[in-house]
Amino acid sequence: MPLQFAPDNTDAIPLHVIEADMLKGWLGSQSAPVAAWVGAAGFTGALGSTLLVPDRDGGIAMALAGYGDGAARARGRFHLAGVAQALPEGTYRLEGPAPDRLDEEALGWLLSAYAFDRYKDQKPASARLVAPEGVEAARLEIIAAGEALTRDLINTPAADMGPDQLEAACRDLAGQHGAEINVITGAALLEQNFPMIHAVGRAAAQAPRLIDMAWGADGPALTLVGKGVCFDTGGLNLKPGSSMGLMKKDMGGAATVLGLAHMIMGLGLKLRLRVLIPAVENAVGGNAFRPGDILTARNGKTVEINNTDAEGRLVLADALSLGAEAAPDLMISMATLTGAARVAVGPDLAPYYTDDDAMAAALDGAAAKVADPVWRMPFHTPYEAMIEPGIADLDNAPKGGFAGSITAALFLRRFADKVPYTHFDIYGWNPTAAPARPKGGVGMGARAILEALPEVLRR
Repeated sequence: MPLQFAPDNTDAIPLHVIEADMLKGWLGSQSAPVAAWVGAAGFTGALGSTLLVPDRDGGIAMALAGYGDGAARARGRFHLAGVAQALPEGTYRLEGPAPDRLDEEALGWLLSAYAFDRYKDQKPASARLVAPEGVEAARLEIIAAGEALTRDLINTPAADMGPDQLEAACRDLAGQHGAEINVITGAALLEQNFPMIHAVGRAAAQAPRLIDMAWGADGPALTLVGKGVCFDTGGLNLKPGSSMGLMKKDMGGAATVLGLAHMIMGLGLKLRLRVLIPAVENAVGGNAFRPGDILTARNGKTVEINNTDAEGRLVLADALSLGAEAAPDLMISMATLTGAARVAVGPDLAPYYTDDDAMAAALDGAAAKVADPVWRMPFHTPYEAMIEPGIADLDNAPKGGFAGSITAALFLRRFADKVPYTHFDIYGWNPTAAPARPKGGVGMGARAILEALPEVLRR
């Protein structure tokens, strides 16, 4: 089912969203039969509860959705998406006072219809909603489509989402929005000075590549860099099986960047967008890069390889160096980079790093507004010594295990030069199904960035 609002029509079923402490007053405004039915059913207005009220002919006269209280709602998000999943197929229209956070609830309803059904039929919510008065329906539909793109890309296994297929997805997106795209593949990476992207991906069956997409002719320059490791075996530092099972999602940074790019282009934001995606598979082979190797990055810095499983920062480094050469007004990288970030904040928060307090304030405010939670982490400069091995400029995997997400972010900052830079160390996966967020691939931070961009880029 498309992630779109239903056309307005007279047959739409009225849906009343009722807070628990407002139920008594609402019942007093209804007919005696309706009040009796609701009372007999035991409906209390508890968050997420639903009730269908029949008409005289056995059809549905109206539907009720419990909205609980503020304390209950604060423990989650997209509450009406859970209602959409509980209601029978049909078209519904909100009646009466609008619920809290109407944009969030309307978007959640759209996302409740998402299902990854490429390999098996799924059963997402089939209840459709007429666009509530007061929301920008077209904007929310574009945002929902961007999120669906991110989820589809992450959910697709590596056999069907290698560097070739990720490039194809980028070309499809570029064609949809009239963007320009250039791809540097295989040995050409060495010829054009992307040595670390080549080193990480050279042992795989599908050639490594750098995907470079550009859109927009006017406004501030924004460069998005997404980690596109389509599968990560760990390389010669081979991951154990238990750690390899979800590695199809190691291109979640690229997927999230592409979903965000769709939102930006679909909404026609006045900016110059560039998307850089190093697309590789970190594989094991006779020509795989090795622990102890020293690689020279695009910007001339040397990197000692102490763990081939810390490959994401290597491919991002070359892409960030390229992005910095054009001196954009803002550069943002997104990557499923470290397990340390998951230990620190869990799977639901998108940790980010920036030296710009105004950027952080804009992101935090935007995240709260659009229900896309983020958490600022420190670029803690005293830890710089941890990524300096002595034998080379940088160490890709400092020993000791302390501050793994911070040291990875510090490593990347070395390649952003003096460009205003923000880095997201995301998870890209929802381990437990929740309203509007089924188990599987999920975008993190993209909607917060989208909401913050106008404030950030007009400075």
